[in-house]
Amino acid sequence: MATVPKQQRTREIKYPTRDGKPMAESELHMEDMIDTIQVLRDHFADKPDVYVWGNLLLYYEEGNPRKHVSPDVLLAFVPREPKRDNYLVWKEGRAPDFVVEITSKSTKEVDQKKKYELYRDVLRVSEYFLFDPRAEYLDPPLQGYRLVDGDYVRIDPIAGRLPSQVLGLHLERDGAKLRLIDPATAAWLPTRSERAQVADRRAE
Repeated sequence: MATVPKQQRTREIKYPTRDGKPMAESELHMEDMIDTIQVLRDHFADKPDVYVWGNLLLYYEEGNPRKHVSPDVLLAFVPREPKRDNYLVWKEGRAPDFVVEITSKSTKEVDQKKKYELYRDVLRVSEYFLFDPRAEYLDPPLQGYRLVDGDYVRIDPIAGRLPSQVLGLHLERDGAKLRLIDPATAAWLPTRSERAQVADRRAE
């Protein structure tokens, strides 16, 4: 990662915590993003060196606040605490290992070109997944890429599901929903709302 020489850093450089852009394309995209983040956080809750979050400004060039991206969902093998206002790659010591973009027809150029190349060539994200919940343009609507020898290679489905080596889980499209599966049980990991519904039924 490029850095600015000390003699040029005459004042403290601020890295904003927001970019003024909306969190998601629609309510549907927001729900998919939040559910995926929460399911991953719950799944890795007992692992303090797994950080999961989303829509967080990630800066990848020290001294240059213009060099940033905001993944919808990211997972990195870095300490979960302290809570972050943004993600500074040079301080964390690594870029995210796993990224999901909840994509749409209006963001396809960014997600398939700009972010694809940034995640592959600059940040070297091990796995990059794209999910088009409305099936507006992606065919199939769920696609995954794994970094192999410096290039992204399409992840082949297994029984209709995409395996993630980073997560040790599989990803699957369920209509407009993105689901995560434990391959050991072949069961979907429940969302928090689903867990709450089960708890309510048991209480009744």
